[in-house]
Amino acid sequence: MTDENDIIANRRDKAGRWLEATGGVYPNAFRRGAHAAELHRLAADKDKEVLEAESIAAAVCGRVMLRRVMGKASFITLQDVSGQIQCYIRKNDVGDEAYAAFNDLWDLGDIVAVSGKLMRTNKGELTVHADRIELLNKTLQPLPEKYHGLTDTETKYRQRYVDLIMSEDSRRVFQIRSRIIAAIREFFLDQDFMEVETPMMHVIPGGATAKPFITHHNTLDLELYLRVAPELFLKRLVVGGFERVFEINRNFRNEGLSTRHNPEFTMLEFYWAYHDYEDLIELTEKLLAHIAERVVGGEPVTWQGVNLDFSRPAERMTMAESVVRYAELSAEEVGDTAALTAFLNRMNVPFEDDWGWGKRLEAAFEAQVEERLEQPTFITQYPTEISPLSRRNDDNPLVTDRFELFIGGREIANGFSELNDPVDQAERFQAQTEARAQGDPEAMGYDEDYIRALEYGLPPTAGEGLGIDRLVMLFADAASIRDVLLFPLMRPEAGAAQASGGGDD
Repeated sequence: MTDENDIIANRRDKAGRWLEATGGVYPNAFRRGAHAAELHRLAADKDKEVLEAESIAAAVCGRVMLRRVMGKASFITLQDVSGQIQCYIRKNDVGDEAYAAFNDLWDLGDIVAVSGKLMRTNKGELTVHADRIELLNKTLQPLPEKYHGLTDTETKYRQRYVDLIMSEDSRRVFQIRSRIIAAIREFFLDQDFMEVETPMMHVIPGGATAKPFITHHNTLDLELYLRVAPELFLKRLVVGGFERVFEINRNFRNEGLSTRHNPEFTMLEFYWAYHDYEDLIELTEKLLAHIAERVVGGEPVTWQGVNLDFSRPAERMTMAESVVRYAELSAEEVGDTAALTAFLNRMNVPFEDDWGWGKRLEAAFEAQVEERLEQPTFITQYPTEISPLSRRNDDNPLVTDRFELFIGGREIANGFSELNDPVDQAERFQAQTEARAQGDPEAMGYDEDYIRALEYGLPPTAGEGLGIDRLVMLFADAASIRDVLLFPLMRPEAGAAQASGGGDD
């Protein structure tokens, strides 16, 4: 077996001889005529004789993925962003010098250009019959073995560029991601929402209960926080008169790494004046159906063996009702703090002594309910104790007009009727400040300017955040969030400084 260092040394030697022949210049004059997929579509109904008669010109470029040298005639398989196409290279057609360079200098993985005419082989495979070939970039690193690709999961995440070269499935995942984001943007623009951008560095951490990343602005000598959510700025815009706003944004939360969490993640967040959380639920169902139509033609989505149908209304139940159903407690027990405490003790679910009824109900929900919600389900009436920005329910002030959407046992979206009472909001901010002073790293700060904005009047408004990474996981049938992030955060490799970092479980 050839040592990899010897392979790289051989390629470096070839690269040196290639650059000497080009005068030290990396070629940049070739222009593609069509992608591989376009040529396959163009010739789909043309047999060998028709292609020979029509003499269709083709100019393609991409990466060499397969190479079969057979004396004076050879085949290569070329891969571009759209797919692959075969090329037939014959010495008599491209010339002695070009064919000698092909034999001597070209390797798998090299980036090349081929122009010629479309043909079909005797086996019927569409092929570019080359009359001109050119090496555009000599690659120094060898590709992984064709039939196994990158088998090490961590290497797939660290060297995503190689993973994308070798894995059609990985390319499919990120094409799905792109289509989902495009479908989201299309949906909201069609609904007359305005896309906006809000700051990613905040003076006060707010908009969600999460531990922030801290940075420092040298000129102002000011401690800043990477945003955990854009919520408070988006609601300022609603105060200012923009009644329908949305942002596809990056958020940062200084939390652990897992199959569900990455410290940097992508969210859709939107706000809708003169509507409530029930309107959000209906709009979210329409959004999911729209995405499904654009991405999979409206067909059910299979995620980890579970069929998800976004064309049907999702189930709805309150958090208390869900605990009654799945934890097999009575409604009276769920509404009683002492009974909830006894249940948490029986289930060995940890909790803090200063938690009220709301946090204990949430703990029971997370322990006994959340992972069982496979089909799309809206859980409503979240306790006020855990909902510092949500409007209290008119009939029961212990809960809020809030929901979370669960699919595949995971939270996908969080929405609520917004709290627009400046006095109530100031009191809740104060409670968050006290919790922060007592050591809660996830508690929000007291945002005086936001209170001032509320004093100018926030209309009745509903707002929602939807996790795009987790949504992509569903449509791409991905088990880990790292599979849908091009460059997930990783722990640095031993002995090397990495721009993107490296991996924890």
